[in-house]
Amino acid sequence: MTFDIITIFPNIFRSYFNESIIKRAQEKKLVKINIHNLRDYTIDKHKKVDDRPYGGGPGMILMVEPIFKAVTALKKRTAKSEQRTVNKRQKVILFSPKGKKFNQQMAQKFSKLDQLIIICGRYEGVDERVAKHIADEEISIGDYVLTGGELPAMVVVDAVARLIPEVIKKDSLKEESFGLIADSRKQKAAIAEYPQYTRPENFRGWRVPKTLLSGHHRKIKEWRESKRS
Repeated sequence: MTFDIITIFPNIFRSYFNESIIKRAQEKKLVKINIHNLRDYTIDKHKKVDDRPYGGGPGMILMVEPIFKAVTALKKRTAKSEQRTVNKRQKVILFSPKGKKFNQQMAQKFSKLDQLIIICGRYEGVDERVAKHIADEEISIGDYVLTGGELPAMVVVDAVARLIPEVIKKDSLKEESFGLIADSRKQKAAIAEYPQYTRPENFRGWRVPKTLLSGHHRKIKEWRESKRS
């Protein structure tokens, strides 16, 4: 799967994507993460990507034209590499406070794609024509305000990439929160992870529950199920 991230701050991503599971997934060629500088798709010598909002107001708005050029170029590049004109398993997302709340079900859906193009907003927002005519879906990662779409992009890439086969062990996926929830009707009823402990057995009088030390697999399983919250 390919992630194409469009941003005006490409260096933000390099550290996170070059560590741990995401780094190994790229080395194994299970995922490909491309960071694209929006300024490379501008038409003026100053590489301008933002302008004042029509009607007045504070701040600057990201312009529609460079975003259109970037998304169009990335779609064509994918189509050419796959020797077809349309990639049916392709989606363009834009982060927005009014977007759909990102959840595990959405991550599972995105993990089936060939390409996910992610548009990162900045400043006071993005020209509304991007949402109406370029993005397939508007996404929100929560009811709070961030300075840009770069952190949400990392959240989405991490959540989606780990669901791609062989990125992490199947057993880990089965055991973790929401891992078994595939039915959208059950999404709201999804239960959280059970408590987990490691060495030492006793720290300052804070002891590991005896059941976990028993070696009795059925009792351990029952204990874990009873402690999910």
